Amino acid sequence: MTTPTKPTPPDPREKVRTFPTTPGVYLMKDGQGRVIYVGKAVNLRSRASSYFSEAAAVERRTAELVTQIRDIDFLEADSEVDALLMEARLIKDIQPTFNQELKDDKTFPYLEIFIREDFPRVEFTRTPQNRGTKLYGPFTNAKKLRGTIAVLQKIFRFRTCTLDIEDGDERWRWFRPCLLHSINQCTAPCNLRISKEDYRRDIARLRMFLDGKKARLLTDMRKEMEQASSSLQFEKAARLRDQLHLLESMNLRGDLEEHVQPEVFYIDPKKGVAGLKQIFKLEHPPRRIEGVDIAHLGGGETVASLVQFIDGMPFKSGYKRYKIRTVAGVDDFAAIHEVVARRLDRLRNEGESFPDILLIDGGKGQLSSAMAAMRALEIDPPFTISLAKREEEVYVPGEEEPRRLSRHSYGLRLLQYVRDEAHRFAQHYHHILRSKSTLGE
Repeated sequence: MTTPTKPTPPDPREKVRTFPTTPGVYLMKDGQGRVIYVGKAVNLRSRASSYFSEAAAVERRTAELVTQIRDIDFLEADSEVDALLMEARLIKDIQPTFNQELKDDKTFPYLEIFIREDFPRVEFTRTPQNRGTKLYGPFTNAKKLRGTIAVLQKIFRFRTCTLDIEDGDERWRWFRPCLLHSINQCTAPCNLRISKEDYRRDIARLRMFLDGKKARLLTDMRKEMEQASSSLQFEKAARLRDQLHLLESMNLRGDLEEHVQPEVFYIDPKKGVAGLKQIFKLEHPPRRIEGVDIAHLGGGETVASLVQFIDGMPFKSGYKRYKIRTVAGVDDFAAIHEVVARRLDRLRNEGESFPDILLIDGGKGQLSSAMAAMRALEIDPPFTISLAKREEEVYVPGEEEPRRLSRHSYGLRLLQYVRDEAHRFAQHYHHILRSKSTLGE
């Protein structure tokens, strides 16, 4: 009796030529059929074939892997994003030998969701938390992961900042969202522009997608969109429609490295306050900061604004407007002198405390005018500084040269926020008065 012979497995070099040119994941196997390496590709045929080139055979990182490949399979994906997530899930489940050996000296990056927060944030990390988060990964390419987070953020509009946002804290109503809200990539829970329930629903959808349940997610979202439309909730239905379109078409795929976000400098109140304490060697964290700015009405009437921040956040009840009474024409220095004198004299007369930081919009001249006003009142001045807009230099009394803080400084960002808010409030008052003047009131 003749013993049947095992069919000879196809040469992997020949097999990869039959692969599709679509995105997906390829699985390399050894002689015993074990998966020894998992990789992703935008073009499966092109990427898998590259391992069997002469260059790959001598390249230090892949030479040993290539000698052990006896078979290769693939799984198609809808897009590069889907391929990246599929690769991460397979590496986590299979733990192929060569995925561990071919990684960089750094640890693998992960996508981490802080699920215990009222408004869970999503982060790229190489040092995940031990508890309280949902972890996805590991991923093999840090830049591609950052690009994937950016693509998913365009669909699910989650936050990536580290702000401590608590549901129901009304102080956040006066907080200014960062650039990501302006470009429709975040729903701005930092300004309470979305409810806790709706935000967490978006996070639940994100998690379904990350878990590989895209088909079920699309079905659920279509039903929810139809229900919203039937209930005349047209805004909700339109948002779901847009999300569905992006998920179905994934026309954002491109090269994921192109989607990496530019740096967005959001303002973190707690870190900003702590930063100012450290920068200026203050005895206590500056809980109350007041900012002053000047605006002119047609070159004639001058107005001023004073804004107040408590614990790094706007306190609208403390905002004040001033018509400058004693200055003729355009004289910012004299206007600063008047408004600072009026503000601090009133606080003194009413027995109120002075701000921890008084911020003047301007340079050395404006700061000198503010200090002169306090000397004229014969009061012990609060810590007073000015911030010049052009170079973002900080002037401090008694220091000849301005300080140039790091543009990454949380303290500088908070000062810019106070300065810009004072400017906005002054310009708003200016527009009110100009409108009244035009109407003859």
